[in-house]
Amino acid sequence: MKKILLGLFGVFTIFVSHGQVQRPISWTYELSKKDPKVGDTLSLVFKAKIDNTWYLYSSDFDPDLGPIVAEFDFVGDPSYEAIDSIRPIGAKRKYDDLWEGEYTYFREHAEFRQTILVNSLPVNLSGSFFYQVCTDVDGKCINLDEDFTYATFSGDSKKSAVEVKKGSNDTETAVLNKRDSTDAYSLWGFMVVAFLAGLAALLTPCVFPMIPMTVTFFTGKGDKKSGKGMALFYGFSIVLIYTLIGSLVAPFMGPEIANDLATGWVPNVIFFLVFIVFALSFLGLFEITLPHKWVNAMDRNADKGGMIGVFFMAFTLVLVSFSCTGPIVGSILVESAGGMILKPILGMAAFSMAFAVPFTLFAFFPNWLSTLPKSGGWLNSVKVVLGFLELALAFKFLSIADQAYHWNILDREIYLAIWIVVFTLLGFYLLGKIQLPGDSKMEKLPVPRLILAVITFTFVVYMIPGMFGAPLKALAGYLPPQSTMDFDLPGIVRQQGASSNSGTASNSICEPPKYADMLHFPHGLTGYFDYDQAIACAREQQKPLFIDFTGHGCVNCREMEARVWSDPKVLERLRNDFVLVALYVDEKTELPESQWYESEYDGKVKKTIGKQNADLQITRFNNNAQPFYVILDPNENLLTDPKAYDLNIANFVTFLDEASSSMKKNKPFFSTINP
Repeated sequence: MKKILLGLFGVFTIFVSHGQVQRPISWTYELSKKDPKVGDTLSLVFKAKIDNTWYLYSSDFDPDLGPIVAEFDFVGDPSYEAIDSIRPIGAKRKYDDLWEGEYTYFREHAEFRQTILVNSLPVNLSGSFFYQVCTDVDGKCINLDEDFTYATFSGDSKKSAVEVKKGSNDTETAVLNKRDSTDAYSLWGFMVVAFLAGLAALLTPCVFPMIPMTVTFFTGKGDKKSGKGMALFYGFSIVLIYTLIGSLVAPFMGPEIANDLATGWVPNVIFFLVFIVFALSFLGLFEITLPHKWVNAMDRNADKGGMIGVFFMAFTLVLVSFSCTGPIVGSILVESAGGMILKPILGMAAFSMAFAVPFTLFAFFPNWLSTLPKSGGWLNSVKVVLGFLELALAFKFLSIADQAYHWNILDREIYLAIWIVVFTLLGFYLLGKIQLPGDSKMEKLPVPRLILAVITFTFVVYMIPGMFGAPLKALAGYLPPQSTMDFDLPGIVRQQGASSNSGTASNSICEPPKYADMLHFPHGLTGYFDYDQAIACAREQQKPLFIDFTGHGCVNCREMEARVWSDPKVLERLRNDFVLVALYVDEKTELPESQWYESEYDGKVKKTIGKQNADLQITRFNNNAQPFYVILDPNENLLTDPKAYDLNIANFVTFLDEASSSMKKNKPFFSTINP
């Protein structure tokens, strides 16, 4: 059992991506009257069945808001006449802080009606429609278009013939919300982490000793079948209780607050403090406990017989073990903040499944109890290890706020120094050189602890070169940008090499860029942080403009920069072939009042650099995800299709080369433009 400890080191740092092409909606069509006659006024009814967790944008909100409005086009036919426009039936309304406007949508079922006047029989209805469906699970949106044909039989009351087929231009667009672009793993990965956290919770001093005690209760029943049935219900009750906790939290974790939770300083500082409190609790400074009245009340109800008593036994376990499981559960709920509604629910379900399985399995196979190690100081060691991990991860939240608001508290060196110290202390603790409250004296060093110490110190050695500018690609999404370093040796070498390479570095910018005192490019690249400045330079140099829609809190942006932009083939092209502009959509700096403007799509005044950059991305490119890369010619036309998050270096090189090739073909035309 102790060997399970080897898998716990990465409990909070496992990330899994998951994606597939999906079609989460199906359509049917029918006339509101089965036996239409000439002169009748009736409706063609479009009905959609929408998969769980998905929703469909309706047709009756501002098309310039951002989301795709459902559009229906009818092919004209003498047999009917369309009256007014199509009407959504029962659409819900919602104000979204990200879009800064109100939209309408459907869940589970949708209905649209088009009123028509029958001129002759048979009625021949055909056309197409275009729409967008999005999911709460990972923020993905899919744009779809379909053709439809509906023909009645002449003078017959039989059901009409319906033909449905996919449109020839079906497209899928991954549009992530803000929190998801700074989230490092998908829903499936989050559930894996939550499940491993449940296993970790089993190895804490509050829970592990209760396994044999609880299992003995069920195996002591006279009727073995009854005992096993009650054990199953006990495990189910644990899962139910934790899932209910996730359900209660879910309404407060929805996507409508994702943007603020992603980069707002208040929530991120709160999360930082919460993780610090949890870490100190695990390290033994104090215990987080629930009121004794709650525990005693549940314990009295557990004395009742039957399934009700079993349920309250499970509730008692949850409450009694809270001092150990509370920080883990709290961490899972914090990590789900700003995600979709299902995230905290499924996270708690995954955690509790791992938590409940041993109680059920040992009840079915009581002989396994003899294989369990005895309770002892090693249980407290598990809790302390988790405390060190939570202490390190707490600084990620503070780092997000620090970057967004330019506090300059956690530069890359400071951040790395904290992690190096924390994990070095963890390594010495695993070797028994440090003792904390609750630890028992260790006579001999167990092999699992030695192996964990080796892994920990290896990680420390890996981080040390980062203090001198090493990119540390494996941690790209967690560390502050390389540009925050005071001494970036590789960056200095790159800049010197670039400046000696035919003067290409000096040609990359035309005038000193605005905001360069607080915003920077990675890898020694030079460019702009203001669109107007950048497009003016692109026209002057007759180069394509590479737009990087990014964010301080965007984990995937940092990962692209560390893993893709750093490649020599990509870096050479970015440095020599393009004018670069990085547009931070979460930059909080407020502009002078003379630069404020009212947005065309929502009518609201955009006052900050980030709000204006986000407005540009939404209005010009109908996208709000980061990273998002766009390449324009000097006349502000697209040279190739925009690109999102993609760690395939060859794909990114192709993206850049396609734009360069298109630019060269049309350069004689651009050269005649007088900017």
